[in-house]
Amino acid sequence: MNKFLLLLLLPFFVTGQDDLLDGLDIEDDNQVTSTWKSLKVVNFETTKLVAKNEFQVIISHRFGSVENGIDDLFGLDNAVTRFQFVYGVTDWMHLEASRSGFNKTYQLAGKFKLKSQEKQGFPFTISLFTAADFYSAVNEELYPGIEFMDRTGATLQFIAARKFSDRFSAQISPTLFHQGFVPVDEQDNTQYALGVGARYKLSNRWSINADYGYHLNRASENNFVNPLSIGVDLETGGHVFQMHFTNAQPMLTNNFLSGGTGDWTEGRFYFGFNLVRVF
Repeated sequence: MNKFLLLLLLPFFVTGQDDLLDGLDIEDDNQVTSTWKSLKVVNFETTKLVAKNEFQVIISHRFGSVENGIDDLFGLDNAVTRFQFVYGVTDWMHLEASRSGFNKTYQLAGKFKLKSQEKQGFPFTISLFTAADFYSAVNEELYPGIEFMDRTGATLQFIAARKFSDRFSAQISPTLFHQGFVPVDEQDNTQYALGVGARYKLSNRWSINADYGYHLNRASENNFVNPLSIGVDLETGGHVFQMHFTNAQPMLTNNFLSGGTGDWTEGRFYFGFNLVRVF
């Protein structure tokens, strides 16, 4: 586990080495832009990064299941909130820090642009996302003997996206993630998933987005579900407001891939939205 975390955190210690990726993503007339308008499709990360020297504060809400109707105001009484701070260090890298109410999780993360799609040439935009999590809410009374490393998690995600037209973009996201503690004994701590996502532009301001994650080594005794999400983006004055429905209430990659509990067919899904403030 220590080696796995070291691998994911290594990029944070080389932020001054701009020359490592110089020339990989040069702005020119041949470069395809606006593949995505936001940092996430719905749950999954996109290839988009925060611009150099830009600072964003993102407040995300994921409410409870709508299945109980008016009793809990269609889930509004049971919100999970995430506060996220993102800073663009270079044209090819941004760093993040966040805190989510789900398991009271703290996260440090980074996203790295490795290559941009070209109008004549390379057909994809490629980014890499890494994250390290700390779950502060794991109950020691329920799980006696729990140690520090049991409270940690790590994510490594490769993202390849293509803008097929002015209206349609899609991506694929092979994901490796590790959890120090898993509630199902038969479940491996190191897990694998494959995400897919797409965006269709309805107008200059509106788009519809969807993504799905397939867990590749979920244990047969594990009753959690694969995340399926759909939403809309509203672009206003250079900012994007996201509204969505999903069958996974957690918002961090490790959590929504491993801990989804909803069921679309039974009306057990969650409404959420993201608010972005740019400084």
